[in-house]
Amino acid sequence: MRDLQWFNRWFGGIATSRKLISCVADATGKKVLSLLEVASGEGYVPETLAREFESAGIQLKVTLLDRAASHLPRNGAMAKVGGDALALPFSDSSFDVVACSLFVHHFSPDQVVAFAREALRVSKIGVLVHDLIRHPIHLAFAYAGVPLYRSRITRNDAPASVRQAYTIGEMRSFFEQAGAADVQAEWNYFFRMGVIAWKTRPPAR
Repeated sequence: MRDLQWFNRWFGGIATSRKLISCVADATGKKVLSLLEVASGEGYVPETLAREFESAGIQLKVTLLDRAASHLPRNGAMAKVGGDALALPFSDSSFDVVACSLFVHHFSPDQVVAFAREALRVSKIGVLVHDLIRHPIHLAFAYAGVPLYRSRITRNDAPASVRQAYTIGEMRSFFEQAGAADVQAEWNYFFRMGVIAWKTRPPAR
């Protein structure tokens, strides 16, 4: 978990997720956003961003979801739910946005589409995805960093995650297949993709 926090802090994870939420807030004009973080673990990314956005006058009302309830934090103000990302235990349009960080690359293409459908169903506005980009240079960096990783799990998982990650074009296609009205996908710092899959056409501002 400390390795993941390190990656997110210094290699574009926090910055990419911040950009996605800012885009939604700017497009909708909303000052309060309910956000479901899927595969949240301890919730480091949404917790960090909730503090940052609060100082900017935007409230993130975060719910954490993880398949393993033991991964969720024991304390804290954020709501916590154990559940399956492919069968989200919520009714339609329960949250403004559904978000996930460094998660989708663990799924096969068919599973990504299934997750995208579920996430769009549960959201009112859309789905925010921050993930790795598959690229040979990124893979080389992942191997070069092996001596720096604290955990032996990370030493195996980091290169494997880059190999099984998707390209921006592939991710856009998955959400289009799932029925998103519009998909915005960008390459961000250090091979991070940021995706906004809008449930309806984003408002013009």
